[in-house]
Amino acid sequence: MPWKETCAVEERMAFVRDAMREDVGLAEMCRRYGISRPTGYKWLERFERNGRAGLEDLSSAPRDHPNRMAEEIEEVIVALRSRHRTWGPRKLLAYLERRESQTDWPAASTVGDLLHRLGLSSGRKRRRHVPPRTAPFMRCDGPNAVWCIDFKGWFSTGDGRRCYPLTMSDAYSRYLLRCQSLESGDYERTQPVVESAFREYGLPWAIRSDNGPPFASMGLGGLSRLSIWWLKLGIVPDRIEPGKPQQNGRHERMHRTLKQETAQPAASSLDRQQKRFDAFVKEYNEQRPHEALGQRPPAEVYQASPRAYPSRVPEVEYPAAMEVRYVGRRGQIKWQRRWPFISEVLGGEHVGLEPVMDGYWLVYFSRLPLAVLDDHRRKLWSLEWAYRKGWILRPPKPAERAEGDER
Repeated sequence: MPWKETCAVEERMAFVRDAMREDVGLAEMCRRYGISRPTGYKWLERFERNGRAGLEDLSSAPRDHPNRMAEEIEEVIVALRSRHRTWGPRKLLAYLERRESQTDWPAASTVGDLLHRLGLSSGRKRRRHVPPRTAPFMRCDGPNAVWCIDFKGWFSTGDGRRCYPLTMSDAYSRYLLRCQSLESGDYERTQPVVESAFREYGLPWAIRSDNGPPFASMGLGGLSRLSIWWLKLGIVPDRIEPGKPQQNGRHERMHRTLKQETAQPAASSLDRQQKRFDAFVKEYNEQRPHEALGQRPPAEVYQASPRAYPSRVPEVEYPAAMEVRYVGRRGQIKWQRRWPFISEVLGGEHVGLEPVMDGYWLVYFSRLPLAVLDDHRRKLWSLEWAYRKGWILRPPKPAERAEGDER
């Protein structure tokens, strides 16, 4: 005969049925079921009060937890989260602690549980991480050492016009210098925005960008009209490798927040979209805590550059040891009764030629080495090719600062 399988509730129900019979005493019934009389009285009382449901096991959790978050604290956190939907628990707490330091705020994990319980957060998608770049960039050891610049991908506003958001930030402090909606990403529209940032904040030592226009070109040294202007101002173009936006990761991370806050859905016009950008810049710089800054907003870390934008863009000067040549409008220089082609982008500028070995000259624009001029073959060679051939001893690196520059 197979064994009978019963659960605890069924056993308790059987005990109650037998105990309620008049011909059997409660003490005898408790002995049969192997329980004490107090336990027997407990199950009978709970059955009389709640029926069969009273025989279920009750939760052992305390009814009132001494460390439970106060309702007024929950209301403050939920209200702040509703205003800043992209802020996580740590940013919410950092913001609140800076404004009400006397309040005993809960831990970030507790705030995270609250947001999850109320459906105000969702799990972050796991991203594949790319190995970090090992080649050195410009030193980023203080405000204005390196600025970052890029275009966030264009989108259409409600009236059908294209919006190209041009963004500029300080790499050290994450301070957002510009977020400007443009109708095109060409030089003519980009240059005035960059110049206005120079006039307001001064000059950085380097500007990090990708390899696309208007920041770079396919010409010699990747120079464009914009990067030539930067070099004349004493700013080194610090370009990332093609196809590797993670090398400008600080700026790209800001772009993700910018998209979440301002571009979904797009505004009805460029003017209204710009108002969204302006509000975002103010909040991002002055309110939003940044984990890399010790949960301080960027405005508390950034300082304007002491290098003011000049009233006139200076001409490039070269050391006395270099041969200086003027680049014609067609991109050629006069050199030993010949007219070797350099670059049309450099038309109207001067380049410097430094002798590196017999018949080989390193061509510079400002501090930036561009190529090697070969007198024997009467042509230009790339820096990497000249290095492999042994015509130059090492790959030249752009000087981070001129000798004697002060920070």
